[in-house]
Amino acid sequence: MGGRPVRSVARAEAVAVRSPRPRYAPAASQVARPRTILYTGKGGVGKTSVAAASALRCAGEGLRTVVLSTDPAHSLSDSLGGELGADPTPVRENLWGQEVQAQREMEAHWAEMRRWLGRVLVDRGVMDIAAEELTVPPGMDELFSLLQIKRHVESGEFDVVIVDCAPTGETLRLLSFPEIAQWWLEKVFPLEGRMLAAARPVAKSFFDLDLPGADALDEVHRLVRNLIAMNEILRDRERASIRLVMNPDRMVIREAQRTFTYLNLYGYLTDAVVVNRIFPAELEQGYFGDWRRLQAERLREVEQGFAPVPLLRARYFAAEVVGEEMLERLGDELFGERSPAEVMHDELPREITTGPDGTARVRISVPFAERSEVSLKKVGSELVVSAGRERRTIILPPALARRDPSGARLEDGALEVSFADAGPRSAQP
Repeated sequence: MGGRPVRSVARAEAVAVRSPRPRYAPAASQVARPRTILYTGKGGVGKTSVAAASALRCAGEGLRTVVLSTDPAHSLSDSLGGELGADPTPVRENLWGQEVQAQREMEAHWAEMRRWLGRVLVDRGVMDIAAEELTVPPGMDELFSLLQIKRHVESGEFDVVIVDCAPTGETLRLLSFPEIAQWWLEKVFPLEGRMLAAARPVAKSFFDLDLPGADALDEVHRLVRNLIAMNEILRDRERASIRLVMNPDRMVIREAQRTFTYLNLYGYLTDAVVVNRIFPAELEQGYFGDWRRLQAERLREVEQGFAPVPLLRARYFAAEVVGEEMLERLGDELFGERSPAEVMHDELPREITTGPDGTARVRISVPFAERSEVSLKKVGSELVVSAGRERRTIILPPALARRDPSGARLEDGALEVSFADAGPRSAQP
């Protein structure tokens, strides 16, 4: 940066060939699987800056780091102060940046199925342009982009993979059905070829419909296998974690709580939450005084709602967080003496399971709580757990929000709440 041209990947690889030590060759100390960190959160909270600051700091520690953006509205280039490409582009020593192009990823993973769907829609009278847009289900573009993580993890080129996700948790939910994908792979796919071969003449004669060919089906097979592998990568709690980025605003915190619930539900580790753009102490008086006091209340909500997950804080800087200097300041403030690459918390603070009788159970970490101090109540879709002065507000997934607590017990520093189809409005452990 600083006026230096950013080299292309092709140029970087050419240089690496002449180097005594290949640029992408695994370091002697590198573990079998690199560290993977995903930053997600509501749009506008500064997650791109946080991801870039984390990557810059990891690179400064000597870790070969790639930071990639899967957000269709890329801003990673602006944050790092250089032009990034669709492939990893050198930014500085030990640091590469990438803005994943969803269109290219769709061509790689969904081309045959897209062509078949397009033909079907056009035959049904849908305009060509509209048909092309309708061939990709909502959320699939980001899903295809996230498959780049699998590529980088398996390549052995990097020590750390940092992802600036699109402002939504929906894609993470799409990746959270390995059992279903596995079931399709084992039970349905071995039969579908024979079934389609038998049905193809009937479909053409009676419905004037061409069924997908072998190439399209093979493409679906590969996608399912990739999704299963992707899920395994993200559920490896020793090497992968997700970090939620938020501002101290009520709506943003609520969105983060919902995402947090789903991440726990599907077994993804959240090892830290980041609260960005906190008004500094010098704004205690004057116009921003009330705002700062309100933020202090919201910070207490975050501490109680996400505990025991560590809380990383960054103040609202007087200048825009763009370029290496500001990103380094942000990284210093967030991490202090810690490395962004470390696993900051290694347990799921909440687990949701179901028993053979259909009863669902929510397990919530409440360390050091006494039985007499713990109480709970359900208000709409929220489960409010109080333990002495601490309180956890859990936004339940819709399937549980429709049920009432039927019992609770405190054991080994965790509260386990049972949900049945019908039961009392509240329960005491």
